[in-house]
Amino acid sequence: MPFLLRRVLFYLAAFLVAATINFFLPRLMPGDPVQLMFASAGNAMSPENLQALKLTFGFVDAPLWQQYLTYLQSIVTGDLGRSIKYFPLPVTELLGRAIVWTAALMGTATIVSFALGSLLGAIAAWRRGGLFDVTVSVGAIFATSVPAVVTSLVVLFVFGFTLGWFPSGYAAAPSLDPAFSAAYVGSVLYHAVLPMLTLCTVLTGGFVVTMRNNMINLLGEDYIVMAQAKGLSDRRVMLWYAARNALLPTVSSLAIALGMVLGGSLVTEVVYNYPGLGNVLYQAIIARDYPVIQGQLLIMTATMLVANFIVDVSYVLLDPRLKRA
Repeated sequence: MPFLLRRVLFYLAAFLVAATINFFLPRLMPGDPVQLMFASAGNAMSPENLQALKLTFGFVDAPLWQQYLTYLQSIVTGDLGRSIKYFPLPVTELLGRAIVWTAALMGTATIVSFALGSLLGAIAAWRRGGLFDVTVSVGAIFATSVPAVVTSLVVLFVFGFTLGWFPSGYAAAPSLDPAFSAAYVGSVLYHAVLPMLTLCTVLTGGFVVTMRNNMINLLGEDYIVMAQAKGLSDRRVMLWYAARNALLPTVSSLAIALGMVLGGSLVTEVVYNYPGLGNVLYQAIIARDYPVIQGQLLIMTATMLVANFIVDVSYVLLDPRLKRA
């Protein structure tokens, strides 16, 4: 119990620091959305209209410390204000719509990539030096070395434009109304193929490399040699003795990936015009939409901290030595 309490207090403090940085970061950017509106309007907007706009969007001329306290209060109450780009839509509603798409796409891609990458990495380590190991290792290193934007554009060009097998954008056919129907669900799954393929290609390579390196370091341990001396099957030794212990460092990589799930993949979502959190953040940055930027970064921070907290607890469950410590 003291361990859990210490970790909870640590992550609460980390969240407060991140929230503070989140408050000051947009305000260090040159200009603000109201000034941009005023400049684009030219002489059509009077200074009185500018002041009215500031009051409407919540940009009050108060001391910075007072704005900071108001910001912390909004976090506690869950009132993140209203979007400037999509005014008068509340930030929570806007992000709530995008979370569904990002969680489904990124969550599924992360879990599939983790399972596939860990399995391929374990088999490659067990058959190290062979054709399978060389093929998988080279492919994994190549996949992790190529920037995500390049992978997205190549997949889109080949399967979306050249072959025409899958749609090149959107989360569903624009002609369909959102509903829990076979036609709409089928369209969503069909449109998610290319983003899912892109994300799995980008993420799987990292899990393969991590798992392979971790497992190779364990294959010479005494308990592995003892298990083989007992006459246990190679499959059992590989999965239950070597792979299980090699998973511990890989769980940290999974935590980082899961922590970024609700952050969305900005590049992939922008390339495919997918209505997730990454695309919303991109549009908010262009429009200097402070409330949306702050709300999105808070979601990313919170999910990352929660994911790391779960990893801390799972480490204790996976490694009995940590439990005794």
